[in-house]
Amino acid sequence: MFQLSSRSTVWVSLYLVVNLLALTVGCGGSPDSEARPNTNGSPAKPVTLLNVSYDPTREFYQEFNESFAKHWLQQHQQQVTVEQSHGGAGKQARAVMDGLEADVVTLAIGYDIDVMAKRTGLLDTNWQSRLPHNSSPYTSTIVFLVRKGNPKGIKDWGDLIQGDVSIITTNPKTSGGARWNYLSAWTYALHKELGDLSQLGTMPAEKLAAAEQSARDFVAQIYKRVPVLDSGARGATNTFLQRGLGDVLITWENEAFMSLKEASDGSAEIVVPSISLLTEPPVAVVDKYVQKHGTEQVAEGYLKYLYSQDGQKLAAKYYFRPSSTEGVSKDLLAQFPQLKLETITNVFGNWQAAQQKHFDDGGLFDQIYQPASK
Repeated sequence: MFQLSSRSTVWVSLYLVVNLLALTVGCGGSPDSEARPNTNGSPAKPVTLLNVSYDPTREFYQEFNESFAKHWLQQHQQQVTVEQSHGGAGKQARAVMDGLEADVVTLAIGYDIDVMAKRTGLLDTNWQSRLPHNSSPYTSTIVFLVRKGNPKGIKDWGDLIQGDVSIITTNPKTSGGARWNYLSAWTYALHKELGDLSQLGTMPAEKLAAAEQSARDFVAQIYKRVPVLDSGARGATNTFLQRGLGDVLITWENEAFMSLKEASDGSAEIVVPSISLLTEPPVAVVDKYVQKHGTEQVAEGYLKYLYSQDGQKLAAKYYFRPSSTEGVSKDLLAQFPQLKLETITNVFGNWQAAQQKHFDDGGLFDQIYQPASK
């Protein structure tokens, strides 16, 4: 289940009861009565935003929200409170489409926001062009978390299917991170068969088909070793660290680092594979909801602040790779390991193609995944 703040829980409960009736957010009233920044120096009405995000951003946005609120108050004499909602990215996107009135979404993959735009019209389909770097203010990648001392000797993706290794990962049907995990494993298998992946578009069809079959077999072997598929990244982390299931957790780089920081007993360590995908979590203003709430300017300012030096330094502090290194200390940058990073575009064409082939109902994931027998 996605987790909501107390205020957000009330919104969802009311939504379920009244079946998509409009709810009043923050200070109340129509957009005309909603507080906007004042330009005459006098204090403006306080305003509340709802940021609907994916699992491993909780700690980052807690501090970022405080920083933004101070910045906005200083610049616009207006108090801002930012409420957070977290869970598997796919489930979060569906919640917004079903009526959870997010002012902004900060999700794991662009595809989920594309679907939101095309199916509901909550935001324009050109949303990704509104901010730098395709509206991705930070990036990450996929790594492994293993038990202390790495008793299974896991060094790369190929080691995941050796011996009796048990794997913890998340469900691609509900989690954006899970889709990155799956596609990163697929990328490794293709790279092992073909080497340079930059020429996939001109690869002889027979050679490419053989490599795709090897990738399918490899990924199928991974999911045969998964005892439980959690709905989101934080749930999978808890399954691995708190419940003690599995020998290795496939997860976001930032989630792995945060887990080590919070698990001070040294019970786990990070393994960086030889190759992975550059993950690009995007952000967007939900046009229809900010227009309804009268929060357009604040919501836009909130996302733009992610690209500021303060926002980038905070992203790096919480182990997201900043899109700009200007003003970010060398110590923070040095924490990110070097590895070969491929992109969705290079390997899969785009997210729409990857989603249709691998994750839509009846796609390759449905064909290869068989729940572990109990």
